[in-house]
Amino acid sequence: MNSFLPGFIKFASRINTSMKILKYFLILFTGALIFTECDRSSQLIVDPAAYLTSVEQWQQNRLEGLKGKDGWLNLAGIYWLEDGVQTFGSDPSNDIVFPSKAPAFIGTLSVKNGRVHLKANKDVELFNEGEVVTELNLSYDSSGNPSYITHGDFAWYIMKRHHSLAIRLRDYKHPAIEALDHIPSYPIDPDYLVEAKLRPFEEVKTLTVATPFQDYTQDYECPGELHFRLKGKKLTLLPFTSGDEYFIIISDETSGIESYGGGRFMYASTDSSGRILLDFNKAYNPPCAITEFAACPMPPRENSLDVSIEAGEKVLALH
Repeated sequence: MNSFLPGFIKFASRINTSMKILKYFLILFTGALIFTECDRSSQLIVDPAAYLTSVEQWQQNRLEGLKGKDGWLNLAGIYWLEDGVQTFGSDPSNDIVFPSKAPAFIGTLSVKNGRVHLKANKDVELFNEGEVVTELNLSYDSSGNPSYITHGDFAWYIMKRHHSLAIRLRDYKHPAIEALDHIPSYPIDPDYLVEAKLRPFEEVKTLTVATPFQDYTQDYECPGELHFRLKGKKLTLLPFTSGDEYFIIISDETSGIESYGGGRFMYASTDSSGRILLDFNKAYNPPCAITEFAACPMPPRENSLDVSIEAGEKVLALH
């Protein structure tokens, strides 16, 4: 018995030591898993300085796009058309009244069977593709090649929304262009670049999305759900197919406070290794945050995130 006891104690001590080692490695392994889970965004960024520069360049391109000829800052009006002949110009007696610096009486627009015919007054010089226009059947924006009519600082074309037609007017010297010198944004945070996994639906779904206009909705094709983690929290979004990318409309706890109340837009793309990347640093304001002359899709209920996305663009203060 006396000879057995020292051996048993030694054996028990070895077991205890082995358990401590095992416990130690379990702690290390668990910590590694947690670190990996929490640090996925940093793994997506090989060169932090290059990433910062790329987002800053995206922000600059975004500002220049808003100020450009096809940007949202130069919109000066939307004028809905009715069947029949309508006069237009800056004089208040016209059926359609343009801003005051436009000619008083520009001409007429005749709408019949969904077609729009322009006839210019003799004393007003209008242009289309560099050529003087006296009369022209106007093609819509939905054709992909709308008829742009120009005069001085103004340019306009016909937009078609469902069965409704309207003039969309641009003023290339609009005061808002010079007034906006930057877009307020959150500081660039690498933790808001995350990888998402697409869980496809059995069949692609068509989702109808509301806009601020009561009778106007937009339809999008949704291939499935995007699942991802953001700062340790599991989240999902419904993406819309847009060419080789995914178009996403989000709202979050900052919406209506620091960011635009109608939500924000963003695009997700697949990188060279097949990963779907969500970069919330590039979440941006919809056109409705910039101009009253736009109809923007609203975030689907499923894309209302119960977290604060403190990344991307903040609300604009335009005067």
